[in-house]
Amino acid sequence: MKVAIVGASGAVGQEFLKVLEERNFPLDELVLFGSTRSAGNTYSFKGKTLTVKELSHNDDFKDIDIALTSAGASISKEYANTITKFGTTMIDNSSAFRMDDTIPLVVPEVNAKDAITYQSKIIANPNCTTIQMVVALKPIHDLSPIKNVHISTYQSASGAGASGMEELELQTTQIANGEAPQVNAFAHQLAMNVIPHIDIFMENDYTKEEMKMYHETRKIMNCDIKVSATAVRVPVLRAHSEAIWLETEAPLTIQEINDAFDNTKGITRIDDPSNKSYPMPLDLAGTDDVYVGRVRKDISKENGIALWTVADQIKKGAALNAVQIAEYLVEEGQF
Repeated sequence: MKVAIVGASGAVGQEFLKVLEERNFPLDELVLFGSTRSAGNTYSFKGKTLTVKELSHNDDFKDIDIALTSAGASISKEYANTITKFGTTMIDNSSAFRMDDTIPLVVPEVNAKDAITYQSKIIANPNCTTIQMVVALKPIHDLSPIKNVHISTYQSASGAGASGMEELELQTTQIANGEAPQVNAFAHQLAMNVIPHIDIFMENDYTKEEMKMYHETRKIMNCDIKVSATAVRVPVLRAHSEAIWLETEAPLTIQEINDAFDNTKGITRIDDPSNKSYPMPLDLAGTDDVYVGRVRKDISKENGIALWTVADQIKKGAALNAVQIAEYLVEEGQF
């Protein structure tokens, strides 16, 4: 088994390295690719030093089984044929192919089989906020179909990559020192602030990030569920939070929902309000699961449920989900 990481020097690329090692993914050789700027960088993997190669239109992927790509949509589109032309399976973390009808959009806890049934050499990794949400929605949807979802996200600086995290840390230091904070990675100062604006605004006044959640959820869950989102950037370094309100076709008890969560792999429930126990990003950065809490009846709708989720954006929202797709393909004998 020969695996490649494309975009190895980025935040998700670095997380790929950690996750592959943590999960002891069954590979014999790992090859790292990056831009002209990152070519030559070295990273440690299982006690070995690996050097980043410059990504080029050549035959470097001829013997590679799986390529985990996270170098941006434009690079994914430009290099897709170069990566897959010899049979390499490309698991892509960008937005380039998510809504392509011929390419599966996969969250293993929800629709793992799509990774095979589409018979595509490209598999798309969904947006981080969508991944987190659909993992939590699936156990409820299996009890009774969900008709609609309203969601407000509380997205950490890590959603903007390494530069976003660095800027939040820098702004915090600058404010503490009485200096004017520098603003580059975000539309406004993030430290001591929240920004209700992630990605560009669309004609309907939703942002592209918010519309991703609408379209991607319907494709992953293969249903006509409707999602209305408000995406907000918050001054948290890592791990996204989401407040979710949903409506099911049939009434469900909280006990039924909690039992479903407790019996679902990839979900951990932290829900004891009397002891002030609920998921928080400060506690859960760097972990694998989607954490749920504050599960309660929505008092504004007859079949409404409200809940709160937290998940690490770089890990489950990106690198881990892609590696789990690769693990599923291996388990199913695709390599």
